[in-house]
Amino acid sequence: MTVPTTERPWPVFGSLQHYQRGWLRADVVAGLTVWAVLVPEALAYASIAGVPPVIGLYAAIPALVLYALAGSSRHLVVGPMSATAALSAAIIAPLAGSDGGRFVALSTALALATGIVGLIAGLIRLGFIASFISEPVLKGFIVGLALTIIIGQVPKLFGIEKTPGNFFEQAWGVIRHLGDTQWRTLLIGALSLAIVLGCKRWLPLVPGSLLAVLLGIGAVTVFGLDENGVDIVGHIDSGLPAVGMPDGVGIGELIDLLGPAVGVLLIGFAEGLGAAKTYAAKAGYQVDANRELLGLGAANLGSGLSSGMVVNGSLSKTAVNGSAGAKTQLSGLVVAVLVVVTLLFLTGLFENLPEATLAGVVIAAVIELVDIDALRRLYRVWTTRLGSIYGHAARADFAAAIAAMAGVLIFDTLPGLIIGIGVSMLLLLYRASQPHVAGLAKDGTLWVDTDRHPELEQRPDLLVVRVEAGLFFANADYVEHHIESMCTDRTRLVILDAETSPFVDVSAASMLAELRDSLARRRIDFAVARDIGQFRDALGQAVSRDRRVPVYPTVAAALADLDRR
Repeated sequence: MTVPTTERPWPVFGSLQHYQRGWLRADVVAGLTVWAVLVPEALAYASIAGVPPVIGLYAAIPALVLYALAGSSRHLVVGPMSATAALSAAIIAPLAGSDGGRFVALSTALALATGIVGLIAGLIRLGFIASFISEPVLKGFIVGLALTIIIGQVPKLFGIEKTPGNFFEQAWGVIRHLGDTQWRTLLIGALSLAIVLGCKRWLPLVPGSLLAVLLGIGAVTVFGLDENGVDIVGHIDSGLPAVGMPDGVGIGELIDLLGPAVGVLLIGFAEGLGAAKTYAAKAGYQVDANRELLGLGAANLGSGLSSGMVVNGSLSKTAVNGSAGAKTQLSGLVVAVLVVVTLLFLTGLFENLPEATLAGVVIAAVIELVDIDALRRLYRVWTTRLGSIYGHAARADFAAAIAAMAGVLIFDTLPGLIIGIGVSMLLLLYRASQPHVAGLAKDGTLWVDTDRHPELEQRPDLLVVRVEAGLFFANADYVEHHIESMCTDRTRLVILDAETSPFVDVSAASMLAELRDSLARRRIDFAVARDIGQFRDALGQAVSRDRRVPVYPTVAAALADLDRR
């Protein structure tokens, strides 16, 4: 007799269950490879967040361990990332002003608040929220954010003064100060950028970020560049971070940060979930969106309690992890141990790191996010024949991406995020309110879209239409007016093929009755064919018997009956 067992819904260290000894070498090698990329990038992303570079290392340790404990991906690497780091800086800057100590404390408190929001969201199973941000909006937001990050690093690359403001103001500031360029700084930065990009393209197995960092440190040490106008990172505190609540941050301030933390969580969750799903599909397993929220929440909570900054899943480091052969989250635990070793023994090595090299590493890391090709594809969909068929959706996708990108470039990161989310909601409502209404023609035994098959002949007195969505109050008027506009002076029969309309509400059922009356005044008969499921039930109950639209099992049956009249 077999006794049934109940598996825990959220197993602790789920990826390590049923661990096989043969995976150990692959996980250790992957951990070493990711560490070589994570250390310099963590230092760089901390600078994006406006906090000392060591804060990035403080954040990485608990993030890696706690995500492995609670998350569902076997490959996702969690740590400081450019998008959430820039968002953190945008949120904290107005609150902290010029007080550096308060800036650090509030940045840590934001990680704590993000962790709290993430854990609550995971526990009440809000993972479905990720579906409400469309891919075009997220793509436009990320492109705008990447451009903003790049222009913010260019002054460090040239050794010139940074101009505050939005993307365009900073870009104009760079142009105005080009005459102040420090050629040694520019040489170091340009070479560092070339090394990282060159390794990524031609030597993908070589950790280009680490190589650029080591060469930059070596150049400063050998040639004394810090004494010749080249800015360096400077002192980095060695040792492990202090554990506990951020200094000087009260409960009230933490509560005030919960609202902005929702935006940080949303962006971090969307980016991390995309990376997790990509590698889960390659390895043949599933990720759980709710467990991803829990994992991200736990990682941020641990970072906030360890003097760290906001963290999220990294597509680039996850790619390194996967390509290095990682099998489980043991690779992430190996990285965490190596970061501890770095903090205890290797911080002095990074003190001579040129700021220009750090800027080059950041630019190389985010330049791949400037996905202009994706925007071009959206534009081509709009302008090609497919766009003419599904014009509303195609135009909305491209417009939403551009709006999100422009919001970031013009109004800065946080307002851009709000614009992006707002556009996502408007896009959802727009598409729901204006579904595609296709005119149909007969092709053998099938009724097909005439826009796709313009060569098919149509009866001049017959209009067969298909609404490719459910019918409800938000799109009822649009569908009614669209069908009426498709009728000509010669039209005598209109048949609605309802096979692609899975539901109808009371408002839409009344609309169909009104449409029948309106067409009847034009001496046009109207009927519904191939109604299914809830559509059939609601259509029969929502209006009185004398106002019901005639319903037929097939288009052919409707056509035969109406032709006999």
